Amino acid sequence: MPVSPQNKDLLEALQKLIGYEFKDPHWLERAMTHSSTAEGYNYERLEFLGDRVLGLVIAHALFKTFPGEREGGLAKRHAALVQGRTLAVIASMNKLGDYIILSDSERKSGGAENENILADILESLIGAIFVDGGYSCAQDFVLKFWGDNIETLTEAPLDPKTELQEWVQAKSLPLPVYEVIDKIGPDHAPMFTIELVIEGEDPVQAEGPSRRQAEKTAARQMLARLKG
Repeated sequence: MPVSPQNKDLLEALQKLIGYEFKDPHWLERAMTHSSTAEGYNYERLEFLGDRVLGLVIAHALFKTFPGEREGGLAKRHAALVQGRTLAVIASMNKLGDYIILSDSERKSGGAENENILADILESLIGAIFVDGGYSCAQDFVLKFWGDNIETLTEAPLDPKTELQEWVQAKSLPLPVYEVIDKIGPDHAPMFTIELVIEGEDPVQAEGPSRRQAEKTAARQMLARLKG
């Protein structure tokens, strides 16, 4: 089944990004389509499949990487590597949000940055690769995108606000202060501008379709600065 003409260029760019060319690109289109579009298909079934494929790939990788580790240690590593927060971070780092096919209203409300949607999209992408190319192709994709995390990650990444709070507490500094300095747009599609202040650092400003998302973006930017 051919892909929609309006999505053709987007999906071709995505295939270059992930390093896998689909035999049937419609699987990729389905994997990247959110239910808000009201198309006759979306990513939910592929997400279900991709979740199971991911679990097996990670379990197999850990089994080979840590031959002397007991079951409890392997289980802890596995949980961290397949947890939604981890998936959202990996998807965000690889800019998968830019390729999600959303309705206009969902995109304006921040769907492309929503951590739950990002995690779901990554799982559905794994499912689509599995259906199109088989286990080996899906395995190659997961190992490439997870990279060194398979060897090093034992806990899911912290929410950026939580990580920043722990950083300032370790330095015995006052807690971060988040202030809304602007809000524009209608109630159904607002845009917040947040200023984040930490003692001894220049303030950081960030925007988002909700106060929470703007605060998380500001915290992420501040962490990037603090980590050099």
